[in-house]
Amino acid sequence: QVQLEETGGDLVQAGESLRLACFGAGETANIDVTRWHRQAPGKERELVAEITSGGITKYGDSVKGRFTISRDNLKMITYLRMDNLKPEDTARYYCWVHSRRPWGTQTEDWGQGTQVTVSS
Repeated sequence: QVQLEETGGDLVQAGESLRLACFGAGETANIDVTRWHRQAPGKERELVAEITSGGITKYGDSVKGRFTISRDNLKMITYLRMDNLKPEDTARYYCWVHSRRPWGTQTEDWGQGTQVTVSS
């Protein structure tokens, strides 16, 4: 199992930037995919960004060109750099990991989330 803790959420104005961090602990050696999701009140949780253990990234359409996901494999920290924030980016941001063990077992773990609020 992997324990995840997100930090970096804050109240900012439109156009400003934030960097979120997801700290992993526990069975982190088997993580093969890390994602940032977000959920705004009354809306479904959506994928924001993804990074694989090989460094391949993908982004949700609404954040392409503004958000950047990166990963420090030594420290087991995944970052989400968010530039040019918009009020519609307001949401709780969650870190999610998928782990695949050598013997085939696969698991998923979520963090508790960190709140990002963007004022206009």
